[in-house]
Amino acid sequence: MSLALHSDPALDQLAINTIRFLSVDAINQANSGHPGLPLGMADVGYILWTRFMRFDPTDPNWSGRDRFVLSAGHGSMLLYSLLHLTGHDLPLEELRRFRQLHSRTPGHPEYGLTPGVETTTGPLGQGLGNAVGLALAARMTDARFASAEFTPAGGRVFGIMGDGCLMEGISHEAASFAGHLGLGNLIMVYDDNHITIDGDTAITFTDDTVKRFESYGWHVVKADPYDHAALTAALEAAVAETERPSVVVCRSHIGYGSPKRQDTKHAHGEPLGAEETLATKRNLGWPETPTFHVPTEVRARFAALATERAAARAAWDTAYAAWRAADTSRAARWDEFVSGAAPTDLVERLCAAAPTTTAATRAHGGAVLQRAAALVPALVGGSADLDGSTKTRLNESPSVTRQDFSGRNLHFGIREHGMTAVGNGLALGGYVPFTASFLTFTDYARPGIRLAALMKLRHVFVYTHDSVFLGEDGPTHQSVEHLASLRLIPNLLVLRPADGLETAAAWGLALERRDGPTLLALSRQNLPALVRPDTFKVADLRRGAYVLRDSQAEDAITLFATGSEVAVALDAAEQLATVGLPTRVVSMMSPQTFAQQDAAWRDRVLPPNGRRVSLEAGVTGGWGALLGGRGLAIGIDTFGESAPAEVLAEHFGLTGEAVARRVSDWARAH
Repeated sequence: MSLALHSDPALDQLAINTIRFLSVDAINQANSGHPGLPLGMADVGYILWTRFMRFDPTDPNWSGRDRFVLSAGHGSMLLYSLLHLTGHDLPLEELRRFRQLHSRTPGHPEYGLTPGVETTTGPLGQGLGNAVGLALAARMTDARFASAEFTPAGGRVFGIMGDGCLMEGISHEAASFAGHLGLGNLIMVYDDNHITIDGDTAITFTDDTVKRFESYGWHVVKADPYDHAALTAALEAAVAETERPSVVVCRSHIGYGSPKRQDTKHAHGEPLGAEETLATKRNLGWPETPTFHVPTEVRARFAALATERAAARAAWDTAYAAWRAADTSRAARWDEFVSGAAPTDLVERLCAAAPTTTAATRAHGGAVLQRAAALVPALVGGSADLDGSTKTRLNESPSVTRQDFSGRNLHFGIREHGMTAVGNGLALGGYVPFTASFLTFTDYARPGIRLAALMKLRHVFVYTHDSVFLGEDGPTHQSVEHLASLRLIPNLLVLRPADGLETAAAWGLALERRDGPTLLALSRQNLPALVRPDTFKVADLRRGAYVLRDSQAEDAITLFATGSEVAVALDAAEQLATVGLPTRVVSMMSPQTFAQQDAAWRDRVLPPNGRRVSLEAGVTGGWGALLGGRGLAIGIDTFGESAPAEVLAEHFGLTGEAVARRVSDWARAH
């Protein structure tokens, strides 16, 4: 049950109102924010954090902690108030600076910025997906490292989600997946306040939420959030249920205590303002002044709780030491897992064993993945029902099931949106996840991809069938604009390899990276193994682009291409040479990485005064900076067509002959 001291109803209520008015005062001072959730759910937050959750505010990354995810991230001041009162490194001054530049209290919680914030939330439903991933990570970690007496990882994930979270489609995907796996360590509280920005949820949302979650296989219990005995009993029942995830449905009142705003849309995203704040303080028996008031007895209450938690942490440390001593080999594996270890020469090792055959880069990727898994123990993942197509199954490992979480293969089902959020949760839980689908379906995954980049997560996105050359499935499945748009996401590294060696390097670069996600764009169609010049070094693959075919001619054209079009560029260069147009060919696996290189390398690869041509089977709009005003962009600025790949190559002018002809015509005019 509870770690907390014996209940004192009057003191509990005083602490809850402290949470409420710290939140209200911060939002008023910022003249921006969402007071409705902190006012309505302060009781739930307090009961969770004082009676159920295990954490150490002096060590917010403690492996033995429970996790808390505020999926309804707009209610961030509830979380910030709790973090402050529970002794995390979030002083009162930071609450006064809510939503201000460079504060640790941004408008929505941001992972890596505020101590105690487990994930970045705000886009509704993403937090639920992250919570599922965190709960899954805990189960997988237990299966790997727990003894009969002890687990080194905190096993429980608590969270708060709102009506908006459950309206978003991702909530269906994530909740269905959690129920399928029986994640009994996941306890979500549903803030059922019946209000959205536009008004009562009845205008858009009439689901039977209880039946919905029961159909997913969840344990459902209802509780009045303002009846602390009932709420505690409901949460105890949820914690006791270990075979199913639990949702505690709380019929709450948004803007609780506000005479004019409670249960209205105006409580959601508008500061109460001076007049309504005064009325609310009077209504709840709170002093009118000063602002940001924390009663002495509330400070003492949380200090006593901190002492109790310190004792619990000390007991855990003793058990942890005994667990380590009982099996030093297991302890060493645990240390390796926690460190996220990967060989420092991973790129070189993977390249040394790179595939050398003619094959699709998706097939090369599958072969490289097997070797990478042996070198990176924390690597786990799966696809959206496409592991046979994306080649992302780990051959030497079983699949994760609700009966056995020790495997490394995950079957996400046809849930790209949910898969990506769950994958982010796995990354937050200490794993190096890969998630896979077809490149066109990044449209479904993009919110999670963007948040992975924002959080700087070590998440590898494997997206195959990366162009119109997937063929007969037609334009609905053919990526045209996706590469260009994905390269625009800050901190997302997009790699499009051209053969087996580049694919090996791409996987190595992705797994070495510790400060953000990487997306691998891989082909469906077979590609030849490239012949590289004698001057080539594997280290060149780290630099985003390198010269495959050089020319000493001063007027040589530089034709740079990505992925499957590199072989086309080489073919075109051969044909251009026969008509007296010397042509250099550059393989550009990552224009982003290339742009970060020193000027000497950039000028060596793309001579500053030379004519340049870009070649990629996608939109041409992203190549202007590299073409430098003297260039020609060859690509596809329309949607695709349904036909075999070789027919599409002819149709879109992406054969060696067609590219040579196009470049020749342009060169003669320039």
